[in-house]
Amino acid sequence: MHRKPTSANPTTYFQALPDLAIGARPGRTKRPATDPVNCLLSFGYGLLRAAVHGALEQVGLDPYIGYLHGIRPAKPALALDLMEEFRPLLVDRLVLTLLNRGQIAPSHTEQLPSGQTQLTETGRKHFLEQWSTARERLWPHAYLDREIPTALLPLIQARLLARHLRGDTDTYIPWTVS
Repeated sequence: MHRKPTSANPTTYFQALPDLAIGARPGRTKRPATDPVNCLLSFGYGLLRAAVHGALEQVGLDPYIGYLHGIRPAKPALALDLMEEFRPLLVDRLVLTLLNRGQIAPSHTEQLPSGQTQLTETGRKHFLEQWSTARERLWPHAYLDREIPTALLPLIQARLLARHLRGDTDTYIPWTVS
């Protein structure tokens, strides 16, 4: 069954971008991204999606059968579902920090004649370096009662989800910072 998350309205969330990042426009544009903020968000979400997808496969779950996102060809619904726990703190936070610290230069993105904004080779390299550093950060994990490196969070949550789906635990507790 296809269900939309009810806890947050993504439209409202992304309308607040100008209040959170220097030079941001309100709203979210994905395909294609039409400004540097949305370009960085899309790139970061792509990296996160790959990490979550791999974690789900590693624990034996099918990334294409999910709960919140509808099942569509070539869309890993479960990976997209699990990503929701991580987007704000792992991607949005990184993008907003880079923008507000002035760590994204005009040379990191380019506007194509079609109106699409994309990362330059220098921009991709810079973002990947920042992403790599951010993945080393330790975050508290309430269920495990210890700190976990960012890079391991998708795998930990995929394991907890697999345990729940296999009936080893009564509930699945999404990761949140406590």
